[in-house]
Parts: sequence; C-alpha cells; structure tokens
Amino acid sequence: MNELLKTIIKNNRHWTSEGKVATYIPGLSNANPDALGICVTNLNGDEYCAGDFDTKFTVQSISKVVTLLLAILDQGKDKVFSKVGMEPTADAFNSMLTLENRNSHRPINPMINAGAIVTVSMVAGGSCDEAFNRILEFTRKITGNPEININESVYLSEKETGNRNRALAYFMKSTGAIEGNVEEVLDVYFRQCSIEATCKDIARIGAMLANDGILPWSGEEVVPKSVARIVKSIMATCGMYDASGKFAVHIGIPAKSGVGGGILASVPGKMGIGVLGPALDSIGNSIGGIKVLEELSRDMDLSIF
Repeated sequence: MNELLKTIIKNNRHWTSEGKVATYIPGLSNANPDALGICVTNLNGDEYCAGDFDTKFTVQSISKVVTLLLAILDQGKDKVFSKVGMEPTADAFNSMLTLENRNSHRPINPMINAGAIVTVSMVAGGSCDEAFNRILEFTRKITGNPEININESVYLSEKETGNRNRALAYFMKSTGAIEGNVEEVLDVYFRQCSIEATCKDIARIGAMLANDGILPWSGEEVVPKSVARIVKSIMATCGMYDASGKFAVHIGIPAKSGVGGGILASVPGKMGIGVLGPALDSIGNSIGGIKVLEELSRDMDLSIF
C-alpha cells in the first residue's frame, strides 16, 4: 500500500501547479501550494502514508462533519434536519442565493457555510467556550490525537475577515433559523474551522465513519451506526460543494473538503482517507487531492456506486 500511495503522489504532484491557495482568509495564504500528501487508515487500524502527509493544515470545512455528528448526538436527527436541509446545491459554499430565493428558514444542507453555522448553533454548551471545547475534545477522540488544537493566527484571521459568514448568520437569525447569540455562534464556527490537523488525523475520522462509528484502533463506539450512515450519505451528495456530483461520478467515495486543502474521505466497510493539497481549483477543492483520490479509487475499485 505504501508503494502504491507513493506512486500516486508522484503521478499527480504536477497538478498542484494548476491551482491556487486560498487567500480570502489571509491566514491561509502562507500554505505551500506544492504540498501533496495522503494517509489511509483501514478498519484494523493499520496506517499507510505518502508525500507531505505530516504537514499540518487547518481543517476548515472538514470540521462540518464533526459538528454535524455532535449536533445529531446532542439534538437528534429530527431537530437538526428541521433546521437544515439535506439536498445538494449548485451554488458556491458561501452563497446567500438559496437562503434568499428558495428556503429562507432552512439552509439547503449542513456542508455549506450557512448550514454549518446553523449546525454549530445546535451543539450543546452553556457558553461558546463550552460548545467549542466539546467540538475540540470530540475531534481529539475520533482522531486519537490529544494534541490537536487550533491555529490561533488563522482563527483571528477568520474572525477579522469573516463578514460574509456574518451576513449569512444574521440573515438566518432574522428568519429564526439560528437561536442564541449570533456572534457567539460565529466565534465557535471560526474556531472549529481553525483546528489544525494532518492527513493521518482526518484519515482516522474517515475510518471511524467507514467502520459505522467504531474507532478501529480501540473498538469503542463513539457514534451510533445510524448517525454515521446519515453523515456519510450527506458527504456523498454534498461534501464537495457544487462539484459533488462530478466527484461522485469520477471517484464515488463519501468525502468532505476544506479550503485549507484537506479532503476527508470514507470508504464504507474499508478505509478512511486523508489528503492534503493546499492548491485549490475554482470551486475551492484541492486540485491535486482530487486527482490523487481519483487514481486511488480507480486502482483499488473504491467507488460505492
């Protein structure tokens, strides 16, 4: 497996020159656009890595998977999906169009920014600090990495420049989609996006989901099978923003991307995959990471379809 992964990284590294790192969050602009790495964790807990797999990056929208899991555990699926939908979108991840034109009281899915902000508002906690600490501790648990923390400079950068997310959040507050203090909800959202991880960390999250909520390295069930399956389904249909359909056709694996360059993928019953490639395509997905996953899926016949 290690040799296969090394070959795939080598075959696809040139794609990084076709993309650009995210700059709309200033703290992300320092990422190395040439970085490309992958880790695979199977359901026995065995791990295989290649390329720049130990490079740290902020998970950004990959954190939406974690908060969706927590929100469902805290509130139940019926309440969560009364506040946020589960349908794919053809609009950008930070678009306001569907809120204004289609369904003002319920964002279209929890993998776009509007839906994720509503989801964050449903994570239990007596304060924003308590809610975020629950997200952080849950992330540490499902990655098996107690050292995970936030990148403070990226967090402050996101908080300072996140005016579009503020516009989304205040709009949703006005329609009743968000309960509670908007700035506190946003602070949790900005902090969760700034959690720093590696390919190995997100591969382990993918492996837990692939194993129906059971940690492969300990056998502990952290998420009920039914909840893990809901989240994998939403990843498969909505996790790659408005490129989710194309990703399903060419790669066919439940996945969630982030503008930090990471992609978390989960092959049900087989493995979790973590990929990093900070150079992004025009939609906001890792251009090299997608090519790596496409070759891996083809070589190992991983498509779920």
